[in-house]
Amino acid sequence: LVNAVVAGIIINQRHIPDRNPIDLGPWHLVFTSLNAIVFLAIVQLLIFALIAFLSTIRNITQQLLQNAVSMRIQLMVMEKAASLDLAFYEDPASYDLLRRAQTDSINRPVQMISTAFGLVQTTLTFITMIALLVAVSPLLALLALLSPVPAFIADTRYGWRGYNIARWGSRLLRRMNYLVTLLTTDSYAKEVKLFGLGQYFIDRYRMIGNAYYGSQRRQVVRRYLIGFLWGNLSTIATSVTYLYVAVQAIAGRLTLGDLTLYTTAAQSVQNSIQGILGGFSGMYEHNLYLNNLFELMETKSGLPSPAKPVPVDGALRGEIRFDHVSFAYPDAKENALTDLSFTVTPGETIAIVGRNGAGKTTLFKLICRLYDPIAGRILIDGVDIRDFEPEKLRSQIGGMFQDYVTYQATAAENIGLGSLAAIGDRDAIVKASRQAGSDGLIDGLPHGYDTALGKWFDAGVNLSGGEWQKVALARAFMRDARILLLDEPTSALDAQAEYDLFERLRSLTRGRTAVYISHRFSTVRRADRILFLEHGQLVEQGTHEQLMRLSGRYARLFRLQAAAYTGEDVVPEDVDLDIAPSA
Repeated sequence: LVNAVVAGIIINQRHIPDRNPIDLGPWHLVFTSLNAIVFLAIVQLLIFALIAFLSTIRNITQQLLQNAVSMRIQLMVMEKAASLDLAFYEDPASYDLLRRAQTDSINRPVQMISTAFGLVQTTLTFITMIALLVAVSPLLALLALLSPVPAFIADTRYGWRGYNIARWGSRLLRRMNYLVTLLTTDSYAKEVKLFGLGQYFIDRYRMIGNAYYGSQRRQVVRRYLIGFLWGNLSTIATSVTYLYVAVQAIAGRLTLGDLTLYTTAAQSVQNSIQGILGGFSGMYEHNLYLNNLFELMETKSGLPSPAKPVPVDGALRGEIRFDHVSFAYPDAKENALTDLSFTVTPGETIAIVGRNGAGKTTLFKLICRLYDPIAGRILIDGVDIRDFEPEKLRSQIGGMFQDYVTYQATAAENIGLGSLAAIGDRDAIVKASRQAGSDGLIDGLPHGYDTALGKWFDAGVNLSGGEWQKVALARAFMRDARILLLDEPTSALDAQAEYDLFERLRSLTRGRTAVYISHRFSTVRRADRILFLEHGQLVEQGTHEQLMRLSGRYARLFRLQAAAYTGEDVVPEDVDLDIAPSA
């Protein structure tokens, strides 16, 4: 604006006679002197310096705001994810939503703010310049206003299509990220190299990437080609304005200074209106992507909290009762558990046996209230667990799932995470480690309990599967819970470690209710009672001796597994060979 005014005035006053001079009033003499030109140059310099300073402040503020907002949104996503139930994590569509909320929404709020500030700046320029253009011709001003509209409509439509492609492609992007993880994480490196899977995963990544980026490429090409074609209207409108002003100047109705001023104004109006419409289009597109974050924030947990929760005063006694419980996973065609009824008395040790997919781990999930049954009740100490606050209930349960987590943290932190209230209590951590039999392992590490486990972040130590399992067991023992749930607690332990663990468990579980899942019958036979599940139903229960006398399902599996050690020939009959021999 300053450049246009200065150029117009200088040319107007110095180079041609004034046929239709601009009426500057008392400022006329000022602008016709050399001092005036110097004055304008100084003003222009000060304005440019101010603009540069404000631009620097804007860049600093925008970067700091970007960092703060990105961190805040990431925290919002983490807090929301922590509040959602397990069903959310076992649903692929939910994973897609979570990924979109994390990646597509992080930068959008700051971009919206930046776009809004840009709109204000562009609007001020537009108001100033459109006034100059209206003075020349209202029709030209209207043409300048309307010519960018088709391009704006097309860009907005393609912004919507781009958002839909991004939603559709979120699952493809998750698969691509997973393939990258397979080739860049130590957890998979051994098997990837053993089976020579590197090139296979690379080819899969390339195939999926071509499908995703192919759709993106078509969208981008169409969007910008259509924008180019409709943008020619703005070019034509600008050319018409230039031609009209030039004709007026040739006819003597405008001076050369007017010509410079008005052509600059015409171009500025075009740029401004394009900037304004583009800003609105950008705001619309940013808002589309922010919907992913809003959708995640509005997601409700499938496990409602009770209106009047039963308080957990002190420790539970540990009685567990399943009362005709049935359960099916979302979208599953068959029940995982059907009409399951049994009672575990306080202090009793129960072993759960069954083939893969019989519903054993599902049973643990229900006790922890990670899911609710579709029929029946689960009672602890005579209270329906749906009447407890889920967090309060889980605080009374210690456990280890078969797919336990190997935290990339120190040995002390790995164990202490089992009880956040005691995570800084080294004595409690050492005690839990001793109970799980991991104390000797940790004492032999370079820095003992302060040794980093895993090598993702620090120069730590990689543990074997059995060693990690001992650490996970210690984490389960950190919580002084009345109910202990162990899913395959000895699957990665050697025979001696398994024997030692269950000798300790006899004393460790005294007064506690312990329920564990195992395919090793040498482990199972030590339990006070054994429950045999098949197709989600309880088909046998009793002590080892009782079930052997019954000569049913359990007895056949036990003899088949024992034969793997003794070398005896046993006819498997109707035995599920996928679980029986575990020598």
